[in-house]
Amino acid sequence: MSGTRSTGSRAALFAVPLALGLLGAAAAPAGAVGSRTSLPGQSLTCRGKGVDPDARVRHRTEIVINAPLRTIWKLQTDVERWPSWQPPVETAERLDHGPFRKGSAFRWTTPIPPNPSTPATGLEITSTVRQLEHNACIRWTGPAIGEGLRIDGVHVWSFTKVKGGVRVRTEETHTGAQVEADVPTATEILRDGLEAWLRNLKSAAEARPHNQPH
Repeated sequence: MSGTRSTGSRAALFAVPLALGLLGAAAAPAGAVGSRTSLPGQSLTCRGKGVDPDARVRHRTEIVINAPLRTIWKLQTDVERWPSWQPPVETAERLDHGPFRKGSAFRWTTPIPPNPSTPATGLEITSTVRQLEHNACIRWTGPAIGEGLRIDGVHVWSFTKVKGGVRVRTEETHTGAQVEADVPTATEILRDGLEAWLRNLKSAAEARPHNQPH
């Protein structure tokens, strides 16, 4: 980063991607998720819509989970229970009622740990489901807002039955002045966050008895 950047800009750059990267960052066995780099091929889509094609900060990764699709889908869409299996998610609330569907919205929070430029604070993320196909894919969008900070994200998930379980794929893009100030750093931390989320989803799903009611 240029030495001419303000302290506030440096704080924003480090704090926001770090907070997003921490989502789901509980410990898990190394190598649980595949490639440490973006996967080749076309971007993920749900009902024909994908991530932001112009975003400079993006990552896509995947994992195979040895659990029933219904279990994985329930964990992922029961957003109010996210804090029970994603420790860095402090709170999560649905802003609508009924089945998780297109148009559903939810607000969730995660702490931003202190760093050399800023004290500890928090980040509030409001997500709206734009596309959804039951047991197949979800696409949500929304802002992540902290003190003087904003990132706009687009996040796509897909779920496919394969030999040995379910392949869960995810891709996310971020836009905003803070993350775009250092794209490699923001991309690396986004990558770490997505892979941690998948590891936590895998751990939670595989820990449930397969005959447990859903």
